[in-house]
Amino acid sequence: MTSAPEFRDQPSSDDIKAVLRHVFESQIPTYGDYNLVCAVPGGDGAETYYVVGYRWRPAELVFAPFNTGTLAGLEAPTAVNSTNLSYTEEVHPGDYEVGTNTGRLFRFRVDSAAPLPGIDDGTEHRIIEQAADLEDFSAFLDHFLTLA
Repeated sequence: MTSAPEFRDQPSSDDIKAVLRHVFESQIPTYGDYNLVCAVPGGDGAETYYVVGYRWRPAELVFAPFNTGTLAGLEAPTAVNSTNLSYTEEVHPGDYEVGTNTGRLFRFRVDSAAPLPGIDDGTEHRIIEQAADLEDFSAFLDHFLTLA
């Protein structure tokens, strides 16, 4: 998958967003159609972090899992839309689960600040500030919940 640049200092939120945008854009041919947020694991044992692309028309979520240590993509992204969506549920306040008709499940949450564990070189926790994106994404999820 995509490798991340090395940072000399503690990366800023914008630095991390740029790297994660590259993870998404390098794998999605129509990447310009999507808004992006960073999703952290939802409750009940979920462990995967995602760059989540979303677009209103046609309504679609794209889950691009990434390694929090290297900020590199882990596997090919998965698109979820009206052709393969089996259900969407708010499991707990702010924790969502999206299932596909092939049995794939995505458990996640998107907050105004997404904490990421330190990178492999021992850097402390990093924070992605996304408060400006949260209102639009929350409205999108409310709409997406009605599609299943």
